[in-house]
Parts: sequence; structure tokens; C-alpha cells
Amino acid sequence: MTKIPDVPPRAPAAATPRAARKHTALPKARTLIEALPWLTRHHGKTVVIKFGGNAMVDEELKSAFAQDVVFLRHAGLRPVVVHGGGPQISAQLDRMGLVSEFKAGLRVTTPEAMDVVRMVLAGQVQRELVGLLNRHGPLAVGMTGEDAHTMTATKHYAEIDGERVDLGRVGDVSAVDTGAIQALLDDGRIPVISSVARSADDTHVYNVNADTAAAALAAALGAETLMVLTDVEGLYADWPHSDDVISQLTAHELEALLPDLASGMVPKMEGCLYAVRNGVRTARVIDGRVQHAILLEIFTDEGIGTMVVPDADQGDTP
Repeated sequence: MTKIPDVPPRAPAAATPRAARKHTALPKARTLIEALPWLTRHHGKTVVIKFGGNAMVDEELKSAFAQDVVFLRHAGLRPVVVHGGGPQISAQLDRMGLVSEFKAGLRVTTPEAMDVVRMVLAGQVQRELVGLLNRHGPLAVGMTGEDAHTMTATKHYAEIDGERVDLGRVGDVSAVDTGAIQALLDDGRIPVISSVARSADDTHVYNVNADTAAAALAAALGAETLMVLTDVEGLYADWPHSDDVISQLTAHELEALLPDLASGMVPKMEGCLYAVRNGVRTARVIDGRVQHAILLEIFTDEGIGTMVVPDADQGDTP
């Protein structure tokens, strides 16, 4: 007996003339065709996405994010997700009676807080995100920067008003081994990476800012794009006096703006600057409060955030 292919059932025909039904479906076809140049441009390219902000705590936004990432994978791109977990870490620290303190936009991380960071990132945030992605198929694999020595870190010191400030177990990425990530990508998987890393001598584990980790991984992977989800529309031209968003700027232009940025934006924009100066074609800060922000940014002309491109003398810009 001939086996009938497993295809989804078609919706019953609407009680309208056939020509009219064809006409109402045309916008869907046009939308797909408009995406064709972008699909062609990005096919086979690695895209590193930093998952954070409101998208991490809103159920609908989390679901839309997972759909976007899986869409990228099925559209022929190679997505890599890097995440932190600021709200979840703060909540757990509060439950344990430990104080959350931030300096220069980074969490001061005591040894006790570091234990909480590892537990929340790898045991809570990552597992939930992997589960959301895997609702669409056996695609996502969770790992941390510690696994397979993917990320090695050195102690980070902040500079505040000209003084060097100790932030505890906060690290800067000093080396990246992309072997495990590349193996997963080559196998058609979606790596989901928590932003913690070990020291080179294996004596300490460091809390690495997720924006910084994503930028380092994007550069090491030779990614086409770094995308940073945040809770603002993009980089504002003259905040708080204006809410006009800068749609595109060069690395040199961004560098000039860095000293005047709000502390929370500094790690994000420093990450974008590092990425485009180390081989990543574009780095984008996008509004994670908008459903399907990733697809809007990659597959449309308009975009919904701020795109950073290399300086002209670094090579072609998009």
C-alpha cells in the first residue's frame, strides 16, 4: 500500500470566490519574496544574538524570540545565542539575602554571588531557553563558557572617576576556543551559551557581562552579525533631550560617543565596537520589547534599532 505523505491538513476553503481567495493570499507571497535578497545575503552566515532585557522575562516575547531563532536556522543561517540573566540573578540574590550592587554598569560579584550566577544562568535561564527552542525540534544545545574551555577570562577592574575599582569575580574574555560551537553549528544545532568563564589557570570562575561575551564570540566565530537585544529602541542621538534613534554609525563615530553614554549602554556599545573592529560585518542594538524584532531587523530594509558598521578604511559596509 502506498504511504500517504505526512502533510498538514489544509484549512477549509472560505465561502468566497476562488479568484478572491487567491487575491487575499497575495500579500503573504509578496512578503516572502521581499525577504529573498536578505535570505540570499545571509544564507550560511553565523549570527550571534545576545538575549537579554525585557525579552527574558515576558512570556510572549520569549516565545517570539525562540520562533525567530528557529526561523533563522531553517532559513539557512547559523544562529548562536548568548545570554545573561540579570533579573533572575537579582531575584535569587534577594531570596538569599545577598545584596545586588552595580558599578560602571556591571554587577559586583562576590564569591557567594558567583555561585548564584552559575546556578541561575546554567540551571534556570539556559534550561528554559533551550526548552523554548526545542519545542520546534531537537535543535538547541546548552553550554557555558566554561565548557570545552570555550571562553577564558581574566579579572576585570572598572575605572570610576579615574580610580581602579575591584568588582570581585567579574571577568574579561581573554581567549575563545570555538571548537565546540563550530561542531554544534556544523551538526545543525543552535548553541545556547551562558556568559561565565574560567581563568586560564582553572582556579576561578568569572561572571562575564553577556554583551561582552557575545561580542568576543562573534569576533572569534567570524560572524556576519552581532545582535544585542535591549530595552530601548536603540542608541539615542541626544538622550534625555531627544528620543531620536541613530539608525547607523561607524565604529569611529561610536567611539566618540562612548564617554557620554549611560552606564547601562556602555557594555553593549563597547561590545558592538569590539565586534566590528574584529571582523564582524555589522553589530546591531535592537529593541527586544518588539515581538519578532530579530526578523524585522535582518529581513527588512527599515530595521528597528541602531547598526554599527566598520570604518570605511576597514572594508566595505553593507
